[in-house]
Amino acid sequence: MLRSSSTAFPPENGPQSAASSKQGMGYATFAYVFWGFAPVYFVWAAFATPTEILAHRIVWSVPMLLALVWFAGMFHEFRSLGGAALQRLVVCSILLTINWLTFIYAISESRIAETALGYFINPLISIVLGRFLLGEPMRPLQWVAAGLAATGVLIELAWMGSVPILALILAVSFGFYGLLRKGVAVSSPVGLSVETLVVVPFALGYILFVELNATRLPYGLGQYAYLALGGLVTITPLLAFGAAARRLPLTVIGFFQYIAPSLSLILAIVVYDEAVSTARWVNLSFIWFALLLFTAESLFHYRRSQRMEFPSQTS
Repeated sequence: MLRSSSTAFPPENGPQSAASSKQGMGYATFAYVFWGFAPVYFVWAAFATPTEILAHRIVWSVPMLLALVWFAGMFHEFRSLGGAALQRLVVCSILLTINWLTFIYAISESRIAETALGYFINPLISIVLGRFLLGEPMRPLQWVAAGLAATGVLIELAWMGSVPILALILAVSFGFYGLLRKGVAVSSPVGLSVETLVVVPFALGYILFVELNATRLPYGLGQYAYLALGGLVTITPLLAFGAAARRLPLTVIGFFQYIAPSLSLILAIVVYDEAVSTARWVNLSFIWFALLLFTAESLFHYRRSQRMEFPSQTS
């Protein structure tokens, strides 16, 4: 059974306190709300190919991340990374690249609703990985909520009669990314810097190949600036996710992940006029009820733990 590292950074990896959990929930909420509206950027960036968008978001993430690491005084953390941590971060980098490219491709093909399905399945993978590989405990009502969510997803898969390949790639790649990232005892900016530095030579090489083989610059200055904005769109939610992953159990993070696909699905229907099948509405009814149940249970547990930690303030 895998265990996440827990000694190098006590404030984030130590015993879970009510304050730390509350911080983690804040970071998780921010990350997934941001991701929920992220398709808007990629629709606007559709003047470029998915591989170009991916390459630019990787390349422009690096200076932003290194500037953040510099101003935060975190460069010493690079020296603390051992071989095992670096190996995990390399695998994390590969998983992120697969996830990003699949997501951008799906958006470019007007399949936002399918990306939403992928990120509805993703929490179930996170919950299973957290429970069975990290040994994270689940309370009875959390099991009920997980069962309801799984039932909704299985109903849709059976109703559709086919396997949604893009959705499964998104779910599996980010599920395992969260598992591996949780086990690396390094701050979010440094970890993400390593992950992007691993693939930046390939991204930069691809951009140079495209530019050198073009008879003229493919895009105008405004479009290049917009592609550069992809770096900020990339690192902002991932930094928040990394902070949340180090403060919350993977099983808890799993349920926060329903925020992003819910928002993306609303965007797909209301803004981009994508059709949603009856099967998906049935799926959503199960998932949203599971999320409501899980949220209520988590709030109750948090308040109870807070009363136990600060009895004099709540009596």
